[in-house]
Amino acid sequence: MERTARAASTPAPQPLAAASPAPLPAAEVAALLDGVPRQRGPVAIPLPGAARPALRLRPWRLLPSPTGTPVTFTYTVILALTSVFASYASPRLLYALYQDSSTDVAHLLRTPVFVLLASALWIAGGLLSPYALAFVLVLTALERRIGGARAILVFLTGHVLATLATEVPVGLAVLVGHLPHTSLHRLDYGISFGVAASIGALSGILTPWLRWPLLALVAYDLVEDLIAFEDPMTNWGHLISLGIGAALWPVVRRWYRERGPAAAVPS
Repeated sequence: MERTARAASTPAPQPLAAASPAPLPAAEVAALLDGVPRQRGPVAIPLPGAARPALRLRPWRLLPSPTGTPVTFTYTVILALTSVFASYASPRLLYALYQDSSTDVAHLLRTPVFVLLASALWIAGGLLSPYALAFVLVLTALERRIGGARAILVFLTGHVLATLATEVPVGLAVLVGHLPHTSLHRLDYGISFGVAASIGALSGILTPWLRWPLLALVAYDLVEDLIAFEDPMTNWGHLISLGIGAALWPVVRRWYRERGPAAAVPS
């Protein structure tokens, strides 16, 4: 009994208190937190029946403006002026201007730079031509994405290369006697080669569901014109210029990324 009582009176051993570590310096705490994922803010989930934010449709951005797309706007004004002039000028004067601006073989041999630039100041068919509407829409969209100087560079690349690709064979065919000498003086002017190249280039920076239908529709229309065989040299030039624009996809996509840091080029 005495032993039991002594044991009962002995106090129970207390657990050792854990030693509290010294606080870390603020710099080390910040370094450790750099690797910890941050907490995201609350995600707003729309309730059923709640009003959704309205999409901001801005159809005026499809058209050129002096502040948003100054290069396309200026070029459009020039084309509009030459088209109005063509509507009121005498046929004899107009034919002389077209002939002096023609990128036929004879003029390319004498004044290549002048006729390559002058021929792009006229719209074959006037303001009601499908290429006039395509020029406004396509060049505006292209300038908004890659800039005015680069958009015009794409346009002129298609215009110049497709012209040379169609006229040089004519000159060679005349030289070997396969075509008459009059083929050196055919009228060849307008913006259609540049527009086709711009369409091909623009399609490379559109989303796939826009890119492939656009290319298929334009290519089908151009092939249909070629099959009709009304103006095979020009029709071949349209297909060539469309291919030139598609060949510029790597360059145009790089320009597109440079134009907007957050822009992502669709695959």
